[in-house]
Amino acid sequence: RISAFDVVLPNGIPDKGSVLTGLSKFWFKYTESIADNHVIATEIEDYPDVLQPDAELLKGRSMLVKKADRVDVECVVRGYLAGSGWSSYQKTGEICGQKLPAGLRESERLPELLFTPTTKAEQGEHDEPISIEEMRHQVGSELTDQLIEASFALFRAASEHAESAGIILCDTKFEFGQHDGKLIVIDEVFTPDSSRFWPADLYEPGKPQQSFDKQFVRDYLTEIGWNKQPPAPELPEDVISKTSEKYREAYRLIVGEDL
Repeated sequence: RISAFDVVLPNGIPDKGSVLTGLSKFWFKYTESIADNHVIATEIEDYPDVLQPDAELLKGRSMLVKKADRVDVECVVRGYLAGSGWSSYQKTGEICGQKLPAGLRESERLPELLFTPTTKAEQGEHDEPISIEEMRHQVGSELTDQLIEASFALFRAASEHAESAGIILCDTKFEFGQHDGKLIVIDEVFTPDSSRFWPADLYEPGKPQQSFDKQFVRDYLTEIGWNKQPPAPELPEDVISKTSEKYREAYRLIVGEDL
C-alpha cells in the first residue's frame, strides 16, 4: 500500500514492500557507525523458530527489530527547497520558523541543511510542522540537540552515497526511539516513502523535479483536484506501474543491483 498526504490509498504498488525493506536494510547497515538503529536481523534464517513457518511470506519484506519507546516527533532534514517547504517559503519566507534568504527558487539547494520537525500524528491525522523551540518544549532541549545532530549526520552520509549513484537526496524524515536508555533510529530510512530522490542528470532548479519517489503519486492526486481527505481515490494502472518502476530504479541505483 502507499499513502499520500497522510491518507492510505486503496491501491497496492507492486514490489513496494520489497523495495522499502531492501533499501532500509541497506541504509541501516551503511549508517550503523553513525547512529544506532533498531535492527536485530534481516535474514529469515536468523529469525526465531516461531516465525519460520511464515518464511516465504516474510522473506525480503520484513526485519526483526528492537521494540523502542518512540520519540513523538518526526525529524525532517531538507537539503533543497521543495514540497511543503517550498509552499511555506513562498508564503512566509520561512520554514518552521526559520528565516531563509529572499529570492530562492523552487528545488534550489539550500544555503545549509535545515531541520524542520513535525508532530507525529496518529493514523488518519496530519503531521503538523513545529518550530525547534516547540520541539524543545515537547521532548526536552538535550534530546532535541541529540536528534538534530544525528539527523544531520545521517543525511550527510546518505547524501554523499546517493550523489555517487547519480541521485540527489532532496529531503528525508527520520523516526527515533529510546531503547535501554539509548537513542536509536527506528521505522525506515532513506526510502522513496520517507525521502525525495531526484535524478542528478535531470536536475534543473526553478521548477518541480522528476523523482524516484512517491512524489509522482502526490502530483497525480494534486492534478485531479483531490481534497486530501479520506477516502482516497483509486489510482489508474499507468500511475501504479510508473510508481513501481520508479521505486525499483531507486533501489537499483542506490544498492547497485536489481531488486
